[in-house]
Amino acid sequence: MTLHTTPPLGLPMVYLVDDEDVVRDALAWLLRSRRLLSEGFASAEAFETMLDTHPLPGRTDPTKAAWPSAPSCLLLDVRMPGMSGLVLFDNLIERGLLPLMPVIFLTGHGDVPTAVAAVKRGAFDFVEKPFSDNALVDRVERALAASGEAISRQRARQSVQRRLADLTDREREVMHCVIDGRPNKLIADVLNISVRTVEVHRARVFEKMDVKSAVELANVLRDHGNAGG
Repeated sequence: MTLHTTPPLGLPMVYLVDDEDVVRDALAWLLRSRRLLSEGFASAEAFETMLDTHPLPGRTDPTKAAWPSAPSCLLLDVRMPGMSGLVLFDNLIERGLLPLMPVIFLTGHGDVPTAVAAVKRGAFDFVEKPFSDNALVDRVERALAASGEAISRQRARQSVQRRLADLTDREREVMHCVIDGRPNKLIADVLNISVRTVEVHRARVFEKMDVKSAVELANVLRDHGNAGG
């Protein structure tokens, strides 16, 4: 089965949101030392402005690729002038960006309880300042790996949705009967068509969904999509 026909994942990107230039510069240098690309933003508002330029999950056709299309994570300061890191985090949840873009909070000692609460709500982790360089980059690399897995799962679901959209109404009817385990003769009786017509539609469903058996078809729909109503 070859459901994953979309292009491979692109280069990982780490986004840095911190109001202190020196912190962003230090983080960018640290990431470069581990061959990781980064992009910095001086405020949560600036990061949201960037987000508005991208097709985000839930805002586009579910069969089309959304952003991010490459493994990504966000290093996010908790306390900043203007919009706080926590408010931005809430907005990312509303935009459907977790877990495609895992969030690692950068916290001062007094913000640790707040960061722990954010982890319970879906943040990937938090790192307390001052932090260990190696420990931080290790967490970033794990977050990027998790992002890649989430993007791959999303692409698999989108592939199934595209294949389902390509089915005709009759093929969809036959597909539901096949998933229910009905033999061709019974499907023909239920749909009031010939057994030969059922065989043709069944073969087309298997071809379009890129499966070789009814069991494989049911597994694909269970794991990556649904039966299309």
